[in-house]
Amino acid sequence: MTPPLAPAGWSRWLVPPAALSVHLSIGQAYAWSVFKPPLESALGLSGTQSALPFQLGIVMLGLSAAFGGTLVERNGPRWAMTVALCCFSSGFLIAALGAATEQFWLIVLGYGFVGGIGLGIGYISPVSTLIKWFPDRPGMATGIAIMGFGGGALIASPWSAQMLKSYGSGPDGIAYAFLTHGLVYAVFMSLGVLLVRVPPPGYRQKAPGEATAAGAPAPTAQVSARSAVRTPQFWCLWLVLCMNVTAGIGILEKAAPMITDFFAETSTPVSVSAAAGFVALLSAANMAGRIGWSSTSDLIGRKNIYRVYLGAGAVMYLLIALFGDSSKPLFVVCALVILSFYGGGFATIPAYLKDLFGTYQVGAIHGRLLTAWSTAGVLGPLIVNRVADSQEEAGRSGAGLYGLSFTIMIGLLVVGFVANELVRPVHPRHHVPAPREAADDQLAGDQRHHA
Repeated sequence: MTPPLAPAGWSRWLVPPAALSVHLSIGQAYAWSVFKPPLESALGLSGTQSALPFQLGIVMLGLSAAFGGTLVERNGPRWAMTVALCCFSSGFLIAALGAATEQFWLIVLGYGFVGGIGLGIGYISPVSTLIKWFPDRPGMATGIAIMGFGGGALIASPWSAQMLKSYGSGPDGIAYAFLTHGLVYAVFMSLGVLLVRVPPPGYRQKAPGEATAAGAPAPTAQVSARSAVRTPQFWCLWLVLCMNVTAGIGILEKAAPMITDFFAETSTPVSVSAAAGFVALLSAANMAGRIGWSSTSDLIGRKNIYRVYLGAGAVMYLLIALFGDSSKPLFVVCALVILSFYGGGFATIPAYLKDLFGTYQVGAIHGRLLTAWSTAGVLGPLIVNRVADSQEEAGRSGAGLYGLSFTIMIGLLVVGFVANELVRPVHPRHHVPAPREAADDQLAGDQRHHA
């Protein structure tokens, strides 16, 4: 399946809505913490166990993006969005069967493994197309689409909570909620499949302000995906993304129980509905950071914006660790800032890759880089949940469950900050010769014309 070429006069602003329909759907993953307490109660799971579907989903996101990136470049965004729709929706249906039969392994298989493949292919499906449509503003373009992934939970969190309230929080209620998610998201994602278009070969937007971002190396040549993974720049960015994501996902995955624990022993404990509202606020910050910070990176440069994400993020974690349990507004504000940096890091990384490696195979390179997300998807929840479980066994409670994990997060952000400082322009020996790039563009155009 190949997407039709955009006809003459086609507005490039129709492409971000197509991407948003997919990203708003798969962004439901960020609302997984709403399902954690009901699953733990209904199936007798620990906090670490109830995180497994989410963790596996993020692992499969990175792996499917890495191994499927080249296929997405070859077959186009419509094919990718179709695959994402089938996997993500069927993952919910399998999870619904698992909940109904009280077989947790089916929930892990469906939501985590099958749904995770849909997450990965769906996430990268529009990125390369958007960068090619918006060469003058790559940070803004990818930010518009990727903010949908961050904002998906803004819709899914209250929606899921209401479904669990209506259907019940027992095994059957959870199953009906999963079933409803799978069917509704299938319809919504199909809008993106129908709408997406690719630019014609040789397309170049000649808008004012096409200069590269401040401080970004202007690529005079392109780099293939195979060559990119052999450069130190790729692995520095891998480390930057992994550290930034680990820090954000550590809060996000356990957001609802975390804010409840932090203030459980105070005079103003947090209710279940307020905790769900906190998850929605985090999603709003995540979404706003994706468009706000990534657009800012077009002005001040990718390296500078990551200095903000990693440096200021460490300071926010320090403030929570020291004063978070004494001030609810401080806790909430610092968590919102961390999640805005987390979202901004995701939205800015495709433009950072474009600055360093060009647009030749940026989608495939982006897919390979998302293995950092897979690693972080295990590390973040593992650190927070394991530390919290061990602290609870040691007799601690409240904010004391998270102090050690927050200290670890600060250290990881410092490591990411150093890695970002080590990024330099790619050595010319890794560049693809211009005639080869032009030939590949012509071949892709011919294939689409004959499709």
